[in-house]
Amino acid sequence: MTACEFCEIVAGRSACRRIAEDATTVAFMDINPATRGHALVVPRAHAADIFDVPPDVLGDLARMAQRVARAARAALGCAGVNIVQSSGAAAFQSVFHFHFHVIPRYPGDPLRLPWIPKPGDPAAIDGAAEKLRPLLAAPG
Repeated sequence: MTACEFCEIVAGRSACRRIAEDATTVAFMDINPATRGHALVVPRAHAADIFDVPPDVLGDLARMAQRVARAARAALGCAGVNIVQSSGAAAFQSVFHFHFHVIPRYPGDPLRLPWIPKPGDPAAIDGAAEKLRPLLAAPG
């Protein structure tokens, strides 16, 4: 089995801009953001896709995605949010560890889904993370 990129992040062996976590989930900034504040929510325990993630963990993931979405609205002023989940290569899944994309949306942003990921500006990603973390520090 090859190493899972998100399992490495959850375990703390790979760097990330972690913004929130609880007993079953971890939220961190996407390094290939579709918009300012784009974050990922993953389960701590490996699950490849929607077909593999336990239903109770799926509920925990949805709650964390909602917390991140609310924080993005409050801290970044987004006007809306897309929650995107892709399962399987045919659905554009590129990392085979279940995850929700929490993508803040802004008036006039040019994003069309699905998007083509490309590296984001590290300073802009750090700035968004710094704004989100305080709102996510308290348990949801």
